[in-house]
Amino acid sequence: MGYSPERKAAVLKRMLPPNTMAIRRLSQEEGISEATLHKWRAEARGKGQLLPNADAGPESWSSRDKFAAVLETAALNEADLAEYCRTRGLYPAQVAAWRAACEQANDWDRVSTARLGQATKEGKKRVRDLERDLARKDRALAETAALLVLRKKASAIWGDGEDV
Repeated sequence: MGYSPERKAAVLKRMLPPNTMAIRRLSQEEGISEATLHKWRAEARGKGQLLPNADAGPESWSSRDKFAAVLETAALNEADLAEYCRTRGLYPAQVAAWRAACEQANDWDRVSTARLGQATKEGKKRVRDLERDLARKDRALAETAALLVLRKKASAIWGDGEDV
């Protein structure tokens, strides 16, 4: 059964915030299968439309939905942003936080590289310290072994009766 584009658009509009309707309820009211509604929502999301889950408040929106909200508000002035937020049940501070997160999203590579470099540097220093300590202990062990051999030889030569 094919649905007209107007009906599809009207149903999708009912999925939009702030009155986001759950797909199950929408399916019952409209007489459209849940699978079809899920498909329509996925297609609309694929085109960049903001369609969060009905049971999810703005803080539990998916990354894709938050990013879509940031893109939609990128060029808005304060008044338009406030209007946008009112119609979708958001706060401008939420959109600002999401924007900051989006702006920092690609910094993870630089930050992780810096952390990895620091960890590598610390690891190399630890290895160098352990190798230095091992070399010192090897020298001490070699010296002790040499003293023990000399003591046995001295005892054998002078025969002080002590068998070591």
